[in-house]
Amino acid sequence: MIFVTFPSCLENCMLASSSVYRRQLFLLSSLGGYCRQVHMEGGGGALEPKISTLGADTEGVMRKVIPKLDPSRYKGQAGKIAVIGGCREYTGAPYFAAISALKIVSVFLYMQGADLSHVFCTKDAAMVIKSYSPDLIVHPVLEESYSLRDGEQTSVSTKVLGEVMKWMERFDCIVIGPGLGRDPLILDCVSEIIKHARELQIPIIIDGDGLFLVTTNLDLVKGNNFAILTPNVNEYKRLIEKVLGCEVNDQDASRQLISLARRLGGVTILRKGKTDLITDGSAVYMVSIFGSPRRCGGQGDILSGSVAVFSAWARHYVSMNKAESSSHPLNPMVLGSISGSALVRKAASLAFENKKRSMLTTDIIECLGTRYTLFSLLRVIFAILLICFN
Repeated sequence: MIFVTFPSCLENCMLASSSVYRRQLFLLSSLGGYCRQVHMEGGGGALEPKISTLGADTEGVMRKVIPKLDPSRYKGQAGKIAVIGGCREYTGAPYFAAISALKIVSVFLYMQGADLSHVFCTKDAAMVIKSYSPDLIVHPVLEESYSLRDGEQTSVSTKVLGEVMKWMERFDCIVIGPGLGRDPLILDCVSEIIKHARELQIPIIIDGDGLFLVTTNLDLVKGNNFAILTPNVNEYKRLIEKVLGCEVNDQDASRQLISLARRLGGVTILRKGKTDLITDGSAVYMVSIFGSPRRCGGQGDILSGSVAVFSAWARHYVSMNKAESSSHPLNPMVLGSISGSALVRKAASLAFENKKRSMLTTDIIECLGTRYTLFSLLRVIFAILLICFN
């Protein structure tokens, strides 16, 4: 189920008594979710649900955003994703994010994952991550402070940045934070990577300890329309306290989330929870598709990898179809976040159905590319686009 909350008045809404409204509401229900747009007056007026007119071309738009399987394409055209993270203690998180970017695979409905997935990690983590899968390209370039002598940090930092920078222009999206740790030298290097990605206008997904870094230096992401933050409950609490200087207000979650995104200058925020709340400061999208009652460490990393792929696809579509997309102003970072959230929730639901209490994060990954999951995702995205691409 997906709800859309807007902070300003919506025009061209239909009467609930109209036959068109009833027919379209039935269509939305059959597609797997009820969507509504909520008009929010001024500083806290009453919420008013309104259903928008459904565009006839939305399914075509969606199919264009997701690249088709085409033998004429060369390796890399469906996406090149990088994950910055992985240290001695945490090797699973970067693997989950990177492999998820590849595993969104199915010949059904022309969907496939990214073609290439890279991991930039420490030397201690590299061999472990390589042993998980030969499908990942692993770069053991990050250095932790404990392995260096006094006076070496500056030269090593320059070397690390040089190794990462020479790859960056190739990537369609970068995930920063899974298994990153909080080593000061690594965090300093990652700060420079974030700045360089911004200069190149490469979308970045920031999760885990990447959010810890951003919370201590908000200027790293402030005003970056290509940045997506994916905080969990505790990470969101720290962001709210740092940016807004108050406590989390779950009674007015949508308005507070919009305030946070606007204060950060239009950064897209995907607040993870029982329902996922997504905004870039203009509207809040609530994805409440049932996932799994079983919580596994690493689900957020799967989400990061999935959002990275969908965001890269959406951005590519918008950049290649500027005239057409000008009439459909939905932020590609928002569309990528909604799609990734919906997919991971459907995959978790299917994995729990199969494994019950023994479900692990790897079981969810195996469900990312199943026909059932992707068919359900198609229905969800179609319902989203009926509302958003009006």
